[in-house]
Amino acid sequence: MSYVLAIDEGTTGVRAHIFDASSAVIGAAYQEIGVSYPQAGWMEQDPIEIWQATRAVCARALQAARLQAGDIAAIGVCNQRSSTVVWERATGKPIYPAIGWQDLRSVKRIPQLVCAGVFTTVFSSAAKLEWILQSAPDLVQRAARREILFGTIDTWLVWNLSGGAAHVTDHSNASSTTFYDLMQGCWHQHALAVLNVPNQMLPTICSSSQVVGLSTVAAFGAEVPIAGMAGDQQAALFGELGIEKGAVKMTLGTSAMADVNTGASPVISKRGVYPNVLWGLNGQLTYSLEGTVVSTGAAVQWLRDGLGILGSVEECGALAGSVPDSGGVWAVPAFQGLGTPYSDANARAVIGGLSRASTRAHVVRAVLEGIGYRSREVLDTLLEEIGAAPPARLRVDGGAAANDFLLQHLADVLGYPVERPQSVQASALGAAYLAGLAVGVWKDTDQLRSAWRSGGVFEPRWHADQRDSIFCAWQKTIAATNLVVGLDSWHGGARERTLP
Repeated sequence: MSYVLAIDEGTTGVRAHIFDASSAVIGAAYQEIGVSYPQAGWMEQDPIEIWQATRAVCARALQAARLQAGDIAAIGVCNQRSSTVVWERATGKPIYPAIGWQDLRSVKRIPQLVCAGVFTTVFSSAAKLEWILQSAPDLVQRAARREILFGTIDTWLVWNLSGGAAHVTDHSNASSTTFYDLMQGCWHQHALAVLNVPNQMLPTICSSSQVVGLSTVAAFGAEVPIAGMAGDQQAALFGELGIEKGAVKMTLGTSAMADVNTGASPVISKRGVYPNVLWGLNGQLTYSLEGTVVSTGAAVQWLRDGLGILGSVEECGALAGSVPDSGGVWAVPAFQGLGTPYSDANARAVIGGLSRASTRAHVVRAVLEGIGYRSREVLDTLLEEIGAAPPARLRVDGGAAANDFLLQHLADVLGYPVERPQSVQASALGAAYLAGLAVGVWKDTDQLRSAWRSGGVFEPRWHADQRDSIFCAWQKTIAATNLVVGLDSWHGGARERTLP
């Protein structure tokens, strides 16, 4: 058997892709997942809905590929990271909705944890799990007795796929929780003690490419090895074959995540970029440095759902390209805070420069351009932190990587080529690669290279002076509003940014 099924459970939807040995997609399905916002800054999802949607897309992908469940050699899972699920071990019933990684309810707790020596962010799992455990008086005691379990979305999906037999995660997802010791590759006992989280409720940490269990007939239709696990960003870099030190990619999904492979050692930063484990393979850990534009695809969804000026997210590129420029309209897409290099969870989106001549096309173009400018800020910060020159080519993936306007603008703003794979769902491809390597569908990474397919390259059109002038003008306009904290200085005030 040479077919691998990859589950890619994102923030707002779940995909199932079936790949053959040549990396071609022979069957795929997608389903949106509901998100609720009970209070300002809160974000929750229904774990049962996530699992049911996962089962549904797996069944539809198999049908599209004209395969049976037993034809699949392995299952790989990648997922939104840090989203937090707690459920009863005996019944599998969640005790609280999944708290999404973008949830900001614990923002005031973060400085206290940092002062206690727990270096975390509001987007991590730690304070979310602490909040759930404090929501009822007996939960900590039940967790210590292993009556309730914790997991990120990968753990929740594998638990259900295996019929409750496997309570596991991998190093990449573990490193996104704050409970993980980056140097030792295990759970960090100091963090657990400070947050009063019993070790007994945590999953076992496994390699990113190994058989961790078998799917059940009831859950999947056949007993199939579950053999690959990774956070969505780490899986995307693996799917882009960024396996050498210095490799860089950017995933343009609900958020834009940029990752650089830092090799066998983590890099510690004070500028809003975070060290993570990329993957654990063959007993070795590979690390990354990651930066984020918090709202990317989410900003376009807001144009559709919040303002109603788009009929679908797919039409935004053509609409933006229908006008020669933004007509003076500008935007900073900080709908759920600002990521790298500011780390300002309280910042909010701003759209300015509006006039009676402004149209919906100008607004859409300004939002897409703002995503490009924020992406440059993130990538510049990453490269400066590791002392690296710009890459010869930036590989991008994710749903928004299908937007030609956005990729051309990104190449113009960055000044170096931008390449997307033939399938922009690189996270799913990376999960498939990790699972397929574990069971022998692919024998090594050299075989993966021969199967990787490009989907086109976007060359920069602006000269350097034009590029820097436009970028700095955008930064100055945003800073002049005084509506977004910290836009005129690097995170933490480490050094002032000089704008022309």
